[in-house]
Amino acid sequence: MANPVDYRPKPGEIPTDPGVYRFRDEHGRIIYVGKAKNLRSRLNSYFANPATLLPKTHAMVHHAASVQWTIVGSELEALQLEYTWIKEFTPRYNLAFRDDKTYPYLAVSMSEKFPRVQVMRGERRKGTRYFGPYTAGAIRETMDTLLRVFPVRSCSVGVLRRAERSGRPCLLGYIDKCAAPCVGRISVEDHQALAQDFCDFMGGEAKRFIGTLEKKMAAAVAELDYEQAARLRDDIIALKKVFERNAVVLTEDTNADIFAVEQDDLEAAVQVFYVRGGRIRGQRGWIVEKVEDATDAELWEHLMQQVYGSEDSEQDSIPRNILVPELPSNHEELSVWLGTLRKGPVSIKVPQRGEKAALMDTVQANARQAMILHKSRRAGDLTTRSLALQELQEALELPMPLLRIECYDISHVQGTNVVASMVVVEDGLTKKSEYRKFAITGDAAIDDTASMYDVITRRFRNYLAEQEQRAQNVGISGELLARPALLGTHDGGTSSGVPAGLSGGPDSDGVNGDGAETPKSKFAYPPNLVVVDGGIPQVNAASRALADLGITDVAVVGLAKRLEEVWIPDSDFPVILPRSSEGLYLLQRIRDEAHRFAITFHRAKRGKAMVASVLDTVPGMGAAKQKSLLAHFGSLKKIRAASLEELGEAKGVGPVLAQAIYDTLNAQGQNQPQAPAVNMTTGEVLD
Repeated sequence: MANPVDYRPKPGEIPTDPGVYRFRDEHGRIIYVGKAKNLRSRLNSYFANPATLLPKTHAMVHHAASVQWTIVGSELEALQLEYTWIKEFTPRYNLAFRDDKTYPYLAVSMSEKFPRVQVMRGERRKGTRYFGPYTAGAIRETMDTLLRVFPVRSCSVGVLRRAERSGRPCLLGYIDKCAAPCVGRISVEDHQALAQDFCDFMGGEAKRFIGTLEKKMAAAVAELDYEQAARLRDDIIALKKVFERNAVVLTEDTNADIFAVEQDDLEAAVQVFYVRGGRIRGQRGWIVEKVEDATDAELWEHLMQQVYGSEDSEQDSIPRNILVPELPSNHEELSVWLGTLRKGPVSIKVPQRGEKAALMDTVQANARQAMILHKSRRAGDLTTRSLALQELQEALELPMPLLRIECYDISHVQGTNVVASMVVVEDGLTKKSEYRKFAITGDAAIDDTASMYDVITRRFRNYLAEQEQRAQNVGISGELLARPALLGTHDGGTSSGVPAGLSGGPDSDGVNGDGAETPKSKFAYPPNLVVVDGGIPQVNAASRALADLGITDVAVVGLAKRLEEVWIPDSDFPVILPRSSEGLYLLQRIRDEAHRFAITFHRAKRGKAMVASVLDTVPGMGAAKQKSLLAHFGSLKKIRAASLEELGEAKGVGPVLAQAIYDTLNAQGQNQPQAPAVNMTTGEVLD
């Protein structure tokens, strides 16, 4: 169980703006989403005396491992963003939505003869237009206000039928909140037009209706019809009230990524809101270290390339519109490139006015808060990481700073399904994009030392081959060309502190000095330190592998689990680090992460091996045809007993495949020795 004190934000980090916050567990899963008019006041209440918390809240804050927040422009925007994230992530502790209950929508059933305005939850219906979501109180008030100006039918089918039979309208008809189409006060066509006006107003055309009413009011005043003018005045006030409540919502057809940045001389915090269908569907942030003297336009160009060009982009597609504070350099070519990826036109614009510019101000506020949060957290984090790296460098007597550390672990069960993992740490932070997995077979799977030798050899042999290939492309030998990664995370992470002249990693573009493309590298630049999970045998195996490859500038150590001893090659005694050492703690975290990554891969591989079938060995038979064949015959035994003609009757099985199935299964049956008969009473083997 986590301690809320460990992840409580520091005083002053939380803004006082309205926004949406989310608690995450140790695995990064969102377990609770909430909204607040004042984020600081609300979040501080979660870290009060545990004895004063409700049982659910107490359980949630002790289950969580971190808290994040997103500031928005208003309470309504916070409500909509909270709703969107609750529906998307289904957090464990948002119990109100476990049973498919949702925030209510204002719905207009345009497919009916007499369209009906009503409050609806749950699944959407065809032919019905929806507006919202709203809180329960706000939606009732909105509906009641609009029915004053647009008296559309709001009664149930039963009430409508009863009014038609009796020839008398319901109460709403008598108080002028329904046009009473049931008794013919308004024609079917006029009532449908009234419902369409209602939808147009809710869809964003409020100013048109308000302007029309203002003209009618002025005309009534000119004719001295002050009673009519007063009624129109009240209608205008009602519409303006509803309009102001919905002004922050973008139109339904708006699909855009809206970026903003907050920066100083050394770093920049970038934020983006993903707007789909007029609603904020997600948010992402980065911290960019200004490793090169780039202008703002160049910064946006690099950002677009890395965000939309990476294969692990979190968004399903590139939107039609990308809104930025300043046009990137070569924005026309960039638009063409993005259009090729999207397979449709892409426009990069700078919003000047209106709702998009207002939303960009909100994104800018989030970027500003991200920068403040990053700087306040980095002060403590950077000190601890620097101390750990410095302690390791001094204890191991290494001449170079430990910019990059790689840790390897072997995982297997009694020599079966042998695998290995490689985890990467840069500047004391894990870099999961460069983790690697290895499957080990043959003589290399005999024992842990052979496996470790094989893995280290494969990793650095690939590095040497890629280095030689790049040297040939560039026409020189030596260091790899590189571009350090620009992007980190806005949750306090820093980008890689990789010096110029080193590879940018497996996702960097290989481009030589002449502008010609080179193949993507499987591995990044070599580490300063290799850590292996084990004692002196594993350390010596890794050291021997590096020596055989001619690599002498990479240090090797091993961390033994029993006493947490640090072993170095060809040493009779380990290096003992104090139990309170930050350097030892860093090694432990790296070792545990490598073990977790290796055992996860091993379990996945072992699980696949346990569900293997003899049908997998049939040439030309995939999973779909296996499923179809088993559905046709019912069992493998019946398939084995079937003739060629019977096999050909199964769906998707032709003569060639039927012959392959028949030959494979019969060969398997002939090679299997027949089990002897046994007397179950005496245990005697019978002839």
